[in-house]
Amino acid sequence: MDTVIAASGLVKRYGRVRALDGLDLAVAAGEVHGFLGPNGAGKSTTIRVLLGLVRANGGEARVFGLDPWADAVAVHRELAAVPGDVALWPNLTGGETIELLTSLRGGADPQLRDRLVRDFELDVRKHARSYSKGNRQKVALIAAFARRARLYLLDEPSSGLDPLMEAVFRAEVRRVRAEGAAVLLSSHVLSEVEALADRVTIIRRGRVAERGALADLRHLTRSSVTVSTTAPVSVLSTMAGVHDPVEIGGSLRFSADAASVPAIVARLQAYRVDALTVEPPSLEELFLRQYGADDSASRADHDSTAPVGRPR
Repeated sequence: MDTVIAASGLVKRYGRVRALDGLDLAVAAGEVHGFLGPNGAGKSTTIRVLLGLVRANGGEARVFGLDPWADAVAVHRELAAVPGDVALWPNLTGGETIELLTSLRGGADPQLRDRLVRDFELDVRKHARSYSKGNRQKVALIAAFARRARLYLLDEPSSGLDPLMEAVFRAEVRRVRAEGAAVLLSSHVLSEVEALADRVTIIRRGRVAERGALADLRHLTRSSVTVSTTAPVSVLSTMAGVHDPVEIGGSLRFSADAASVPAIVARLQAYRVDALTVEPPSLEELFLRQYGADDSASRADHDSTAPVGRPR
């Protein structure tokens, strides 16, 4: 597959703060790439570098083979971006805003724009000053999806959307992926990333912590097992790979290392098993295990406070 984003060794400093510390990232055409990390990990800074809004202090970033800082105009012709906190011109209507934003990339596909307006249930006649956060987000999403792009940079794109609109958003992401576009999806809604992403990159303190297909990252955490069996808890406690076995409502529940599940199931066959459920770890469990509960709380959110303009 064609590589749409290729970044290697990216470094970005804000004073003494090192927002990016040798970050590598690759996204291919026809791929939804999940981009995860706690607040301050460097996600938004990376996206700003890819958009040419800030210049990296070191390393190299290429979008469509071009330098997004030196060739920002050419890069922006081929991409669409949606921020997590959308600010609109208060005196323009939603329709006027969509028209303005799409005109920057050559204009919207009229039929596609009209369908998106219907699907997102947006009243385009209202002025932006009257829009809720969710409706402002809809304007940005419609403007992004109403003209086809080779790359979609989505930074918390479903923020403020209700579950029905989240479903519409996910359908649009699947559509553009099927059309061959690349999508870089940065989101705190881990179920959203899990539902959409082909691959995931988890970053921490400006560096890659883990990357790969979700199936390849399952080794970072454990499966959840529920079994109705005559085996006592004491038997489970002696099995390799079993953690925290408890009896709840007549069933035994425990977590298990992925590599140990086959041996555990084979051992349970010596007892009567009436029901057995093995649930693979969710992306949320994977994420929490990688970082712990207080990692993100211990760091300032440098992404939200870093300047977005071009430094002189």
